[in-house]
Amino acid sequence: MAAALKVACLGAGYFSQFHYGAWARIPDVTCVGAADRDIEVARATGFPAFNRLEPMLAATNPDILDIILPPLAHRAAILTALDAGVKTIICQKPFCRDLKEAEGVSLLAEQAGARLIVHENFRFMPWYRAIRKEISAGRIGTPLQAHFRLRPGDGQGPDAYLDRQPYFQQMPQFLVHETGVHWIDTFRFLFGNPSAVYADLRQINPVIQGEDAGFVIFDHPEGVRTLFDGNRHCDHAADNQRRTMGEAFFEGTAGVLTLMGDGRVDFRAHGRLAVEPVLPPDTWEGFGGDCVYHLQNHVVRAVLDGDALENEAHDYLQVIRIKDAVYRSAETGQKIALP
Repeated sequence: MAAALKVACLGAGYFSQFHYGAWARIPDVTCVGAADRDIEVARATGFPAFNRLEPMLAATNPDILDIILPPLAHRAAILTALDAGVKTIICQKPFCRDLKEAEGVSLLAEQAGARLIVHENFRFMPWYRAIRKEISAGRIGTPLQAHFRLRPGDGQGPDAYLDRQPYFQQMPQFLVHETGVHWIDTFRFLFGNPSAVYADLRQINPVIQGEDAGFVIFDHPEGVRTLFDGNRHCDHAADNQRRTMGEAFFEGTAGVLTLMGDGRVDFRAHGRLAVEPVLPPDTWEGFGGDCVYHLQNHVVRAVLDGDALENEAHDYLQVIRIKDAVYRSAETGQKIALP
């Protein structure tokens, strides 16, 4: 019987709870370490605790390193892991500080024979997997357009995000860089890489340094258009505003798939009133339909069974290029063509 994969985690902030909880439930995995500058926070995970990455890597020799840190710390952590011989690295998004830095570490990982995967988990939400399956099966006919309305309702007032992720207030690029990238990746997962983008971004809450609302239109292959309509001040009908973070419509010549705030997906045929269920409401009490688990298990299956990997860094670089084009469009007021 093969030994369990050893996983070590760097970072024990707010979102890391979903990483640690997922690793604890994945078969064939043992979490051998948690590192954080605050050793007490690391100890609170329940796993062997370290206050720096280097001693954790030396003591545990992990098969997988999971980096759960903000972008400022990504490059140094990845380089340290590569120097230590770690061959599978998962890194949270936004990935690195900028495209140049992301390209550099991606190349170094390839040269070291390591797999570097970006923890872009939204495409692993069960509703987007179901929607892709339905679109691929021709359920909506020829795809024409999609519209996602981001409405988490968490951006109002002077205390916005201070209780959860206070650094959100200081990010010079916020809505698209931190959150909208999820749908840049999800739209390309569903419809392919866009060929052009047009964006209109704005700031509503004065305590937020970056933009917190806006519209972004993407041109995809075969004439498909997608719209990311984000406003962190407004909410949507849901018992958990962070489950889907909004509502979406995927329309084609034969009908429309609708994503609701409870994770339910319905289909309505063109010209009909009746609605057919595709996916029942989500019952997972944690984050996003347990998408963190699904992504991490996907990586484990790739390591153990040789499954193809999604979200490898060299491919994810395109998400960063698209994100940068979104900001150029907003600054210039022009539609930006993408290579």
